[in-house]
Amino acid sequence: MKSKRDTPSCAIGASVILLIMAGLAAVAASAQARAAPPVIRIEKPGQCVEPTAVMRRDHMKMILHQRDQTVHRGIRTSKHSLKNCIDCHASAKTNSVLGKDGFCESCHTYAAVQMDCFECHSPSPRPPASANSPVPTRSGIASESARRAAMAAPVAATRAGGAAP
Repeated sequence: MKSKRDTPSCAIGASVILLIMAGLAAVAASAQARAAPPVIRIEKPGQCVEPTAVMRRDHMKMILHQRDQTVHRGIRTSKHSLKNCIDCHASAKTNSVLGKDGFCESCHTYAAVQMDCFECHSPSPRPPASANSPVPTRSGIASESARRAAMAAPVAATRAGGAAP
């Protein structure tokens, strides 16, 4: 004969087993829904500026330090510059570090980390400057005097009665 105590124990045991099975099913489903592993291609052969493990762990610290050195102190070096990273890691196919298989975007998507570098910076390497071309700046004009002259040209043409270019 069954006692009243056995019935709740069986119900609790069955509930625990069902919960364990549901948990295992959820884990199996989440394993299938994970992000694809990052695509890591080094487009330019050779040694990186730091060992791979250091770059994976500290690249953002290096980029921020480089930014502070450049913006706040006027010290420009290329070893840890974002431009140097882009020059080596931009895809030969897309000429960018962004996109589904782009070096930067694929890792940041996998790690679920927001990347805001390219809201201001170009994700593509710039072609090497020729000996006759001016050094590019954010405005695209090398010197302050050249920038002022370029801005004044339309004003001078308008004052002289001509149309602005």
